[in-house]
Amino acid sequence: MNLLESDIRRFIEASQIAAKLGGEKLVKMMGTAKVSEKAPKDLVTEADFVSQVAIENYLLAQFPDHILVGEEDTENSGGLDDDKFCWVVDPLDGTMNYVHQLRSFSVSVALRYQGELIAGTVYDPLLNECFSAGKGMGATLNNNPISTSDCREPNAALVVCSFSSSVDRHHPEVERFLRVLSNTASIRRLGSAALNLSYVACGRTDAYWATGLKCWDVAAGFLILQEAGGTLDCIEGGDSVDFEKPKFSASATAQLSQSLREYLVL
Repeated sequence: MNLLESDIRRFIEASQIAAKLGGEKLVKMMGTAKVSEKAPKDLVTEADFVSQVAIENYLLAQFPDHILVGEEDTENSGGLDDDKFCWVVDPLDGTMNYVHQLRSFSVSVALRYQGELIAGTVYDPLLNECFSAGKGMGATLNNNPISTSDCREPNAALVVCSFSSSVDRHHPEVERFLRVLSNTASIRRLGSAALNLSYVACGRTDAYWATGLKCWDVAAGFLILQEAGGTLDCIEGGDSVDFEKPKFSASATAQLSQSLREYLVL
């Protein structure tokens, strides 16, 4: 892949504009958007769709030869294709929080080409925090450079996790949770995967793991984390995380990642 720095900067800027357009829709509709269930405990609102359409309309007008994969099924949303520039979009990451008007949700917009993430933005519309990254160009928060913490030991680490809505008391995630809880400084479940990755990237937290997410939940966050100096590992082993079925741990440092594997690998 031979892209100029100017191309990547243009893609970063487009991802920021698109994410903010989606975020504006979410804020405007917060507290009034109609809510329904995709599946038990899996909510969707009309704001999800309105946000995604706003993002799609902007990106595909700017880049007519690109394609788009979004969490919600819309006229322009299709499937991944590594032969084309593909925008991967979560128009509302943290729907349960949004429905309850908790202040932890975001918009995630990333661009992928030939199997690589090349630009992305995670935007928190209530705090007006815009996390962005471009391949080989570092990561930023509101255009200021960010980096991960230097945490190396689990007993000093603030760790975040995501559970799927189908978890019960016998699920392997419960065992992982208990093992991590007993061996780290503290643990949180915040409700937005994209923000979780961004918080590790900027040093607010030290590690994050999840096994029940989709590619649109993590696309922008993966790039932001790695460009900020973080480590991304597959919980189930192997050389890399499966982008379409991500089961991963994200850590501030390689040393912390190696130590946490003892508790995450079952």
